[in-house]
Amino acid sequence: MNEKKIASDADLENIQRESFNYFLHEANPANGLVIDKTEPNWPASIAATGLALASYPVGVKRGFMSRLAAVERTLATLRFFWNSPQGTEADATGYQGFYYHFLDMETGRRAWRSELSTVDSAFLIAGALTAGLFFDEDSADELEIRDLADKLYLRVNWQWAQNGEPTLTHGWRPESGFLKYRWEGYDEALLLYILALGSPTYPLSESSYSAWCSTYRWLSSYGYDYIYSGSLFTHQLSHVWIDFRGIQDEFMRGKGIDYFENSRRATYVQQKYAIENPLGFKGYRDCCWGLTASDGPGPDTIKIDGIAREFSNYLARGVPFGPDDGTIAPWAIAASLPFAPEIVLPALEYCIHQAKLTELNSYGFKASFNPTHPGKVGNPFGYWVSPWHYGLNQGPIVLMIENYRSDLIWRLIRRCPHIIRGLQRADFKGGWL
Repeated sequence: MNEKKIASDADLENIQRESFNYFLHEANPANGLVIDKTEPNWPASIAATGLALASYPVGVKRGFMSRLAAVERTLATLRFFWNSPQGTEADATGYQGFYYHFLDMETGRRAWRSELSTVDSAFLIAGALTAGLFFDEDSADELEIRDLADKLYLRVNWQWAQNGEPTLTHGWRPESGFLKYRWEGYDEALLLYILALGSPTYPLSESSYSAWCSTYRWLSSYGYDYIYSGSLFTHQLSHVWIDFRGIQDEFMRGKGIDYFENSRRATYVQQKYAIENPLGFKGYRDCCWGLTASDGPGPDTIKIDGIAREFSNYLARGVPFGPDDGTIAPWAIAASLPFAPEIVLPALEYCIHQAKLTELNSYGFKASFNPTHPGKVGNPFGYWVSPWHYGLNQGPIVLMIENYRSDLIWRLIRRCPHIIRGLQRADFKGGWL
């Protein structure tokens, strides 16, 4: 029997380097802001900027940038956020220690009347704390990085974001107040709650975390029992920072697994779904899977092989309940590498060497592709491929490949007193704790 081809360590290094280049070239060096998407005139994303802050240590470790350059970029970023205007004005940068989801790349002011985002602010703060842990030398600049990272975290008023109820709101707008949606049901907000619980200044109560866990949905799918969340990114983003191997909260103790194992099962459900391919999309197979929040070829409806196919644009795709329009995101495959390398490495090999999804691209993989949709006439792939790169995709590729290769980010965060305090207040026990 022929052994299945897998992505090599050289492949992983190349994908890391190419993905990391996004943060080198798609940022404003004066303020550290990182563009959300490579489409012209697009704003910065605070989540992409947080992922950049966490990625600079990887860049230093792997020789993608010098420590001096990383310190300079990190310091510019943290100084900007600490000194930027916080207030109720419609064009401020943030309020109550949180920041608007999208910011103007040059001025750093709120863009697109976007919301003050609780979860995206959490990614930004987690990136700052990572930088503070990595840059541990006694130089004035590295001391300032540590000081600013801590100050930014301590300023966040997590209690305010509850708006009088146990769970956290998604965000707030100066024009209309708090958004009606709350962080309920398992998703990427795991990191948000742990940061909020660990705060020495505005901590959430333990009952807030219990209220969140009470909204989980336990599901059996394709032979796997796990906490359901459809999009793959929801099983990845908190794990970019926190090593959940062997540590359990009350909910997971009751189920006999940990959140890492939960993500492993969710990854396998994605592959099993692609093998079964219930909707009959082209390309789906054991090495071609990965439904997540991603760009898509729509909005469009095309009759293909007698079937009217509806395609969406940017959408949180997921399994097993959809939505699914045949769009696959290679970055989501890469970000599952620590959970299930035995199925991820063959899938990455397929994306790189067979589908050739790193060719003709500036920063590694394009955001997504859809073999069912024909794409534009003359496109070299013969099917739709996203024309853009997104910072929210590039960061997890860099960071989760590094966690697989060296545990770098996980080892740094295991030393973070705020994260440790948050985990303990959420009643996590065992393992490295």
